[in-house]
Amino acid sequence: MTTSSGLAGRTILMSGGSRGIGLAIAVRAAHEGANIAFIAKTDQPHPKLPGTVHTAAAAIEEAGGAVLPIIGDIRDDDSVRSAVAATVDRFGGIDILVNNASAISLEGLGQLPLKRFDLMADINVRGTVSMISASLPHLLESTRPQVLSLAPPLNLDRRWLREYAPYTVSKYSMTMLTLGVAEQYREQGVAANCLWPATLIATAAVRNVVAGDEGMAGARRPEIMADAAAIILGDNDRTRTGETYLDQDVLAEAGIDDLTGYLNEGSIEEDLEPDLFVS
Repeated sequence: MTTSSGLAGRTILMSGGSRGIGLAIAVRAAHEGANIAFIAKTDQPHPKLPGTVHTAAAAIEEAGGAVLPIIGDIRDDDSVRSAVAATVDRFGGIDILVNNASAISLEGLGQLPLKRFDLMADINVRGTVSMISASLPHLLESTRPQVLSLAPPLNLDRRWLREYAPYTVSKYSMTMLTLGVAEQYREQGVAANCLWPATLIATAAVRNVVAGDEGMAGARRPEIMADAAAIILGDNDRTRTGETYLDQDVLAEAGIDDLTGYLNEGSIEEDLEPDLFVS
């Protein structure tokens, strides 16, 4: 893929980012010369999840970007405010906010423990509001401010409500909040969009919650999301706002049609599984 020169020298603040899609996006943006600040909780290795804040910072730095790892929790307002202040202090401002952190539990109403619903609501919904609210004063000072949320298209097929309404509500809320930024701050030039995978992505969340080891054979690698994010975030077109994109559509628009290089080990194109909320 060609270099997205529009990312060089720009500062990204990301929620999460110590593993999976968030880390892939951070590494890709760092390769383009972006400054990366990210707030994540994993200070010490987790028995079921790969990577920590420290290993992620090392990977981002190795990709060529300046990095500020921040240990914190976006459910805590003080953590969010401190992360924003630290980012501005280190890099002089914030140009891009990436809402990546998310919690998932695929159980229906009457089955999902309220404690797990609270976790999804606090991270997916309130955490997104908190990150946007704290970052906006600095985004508005940027020459090209952007918000990108890893959130799905608003697919109102009632299958998603039937199977796991609580998670659906939390992720659709992330989408609507992002579209709200696009509309509320359109005249001030803040571009806000959502990006979602068309297929399963080979991450710990997919393995542990969504599809198990078998599902990984129907998945693509996180780098497809990273390349799609780089295209969106590197675009100078201010009219690209208020949209919900699928990764493969972004690549197709950029003239990239051969996606076989993104296949996870053991996957074949014909057997790829659509991600949640994708018809």
